[in-house]
Amino acid sequence: MARQPKKTFNEKELSKGELRKLTAIRKSLGDKIGDKAFAEWLKNKPSPSNPVDRNAELLVSAIEILRKNEKTFRIPRGGYLVTTGRAGVSVKPAKK
Repeated sequence: MARQPKKTFNEKELSKGELRKLTAIRKSLGDKIGDKAFAEWLKNKPSPSNPVDRNAELLVSAIEILRKNEKTFRIPRGGYLVTTGRAGVSVKPAKK
């Protein structure tokens, strides 16, 4: 009886997309080779990073400039609602 290769991944911890990829590889290559190929792919897969919101970064940099230059600049506890439209940018106090 042939030895079963050790799995380097736990199927219960995989995401839905990763499970789909694993089953597709198993169907095309077979269970043994498919598990080995998937483990190699999983090892070389880049780790997910948090996506950067460029608009939020622009707002933060603009507010930082105001905060440094204006002595009386403050943001109330509820914050503001910023919207854009045909008329331009609208800034209103957020509703409580």
